[in-house]
Amino acid sequence: MTIISETETAGVFRQIVRVDAHTLHADVDVATGGQGSAPGAHDYFDTSLATCKALTATWFAKKRGLALDRVIAKVTRDATEERAGKYKLRVELTFEGALSAEDKQKIHEAVAKCPVHKLMTTTTVEIESVAV
Repeated sequence: MTIISETETAGVFRQIVRVDAHTLHADVDVATGGQGSAPGAHDYFDTSLATCKALTATWFAKKRGLALDRVIAKVTRDATEERAGKYKLRVELTFEGALSAEDKQKIHEAVAKCPVHKLMTTTTVEIESVAV
């Protein structure tokens, strides 16, 4: 898969982002010089964790036949120490449906192992930037 991010208008931060057949946008906030018209790069990073946890919960519940109707994954960021190498994300999960406390606990345990969580915390990511 290839993701393409390109400047929408010359001299402006706003980006058009293409992921397969999907089109998204990215921007920076007004204080940074952008228009604040779309999520920024950090927002998408944090979003990947929220969506992975929600999708993992749904997948797990379907696989186990659990009556999960809805998942709410709320991510709160604390980037105050990012420059010192510490980026904190807090995830609050709500599982709605005809679920017992035991069902919710099983889903919660599965969600703790979502692929993006693992990627963010246990994997060495190598990035090669090439100017063409």
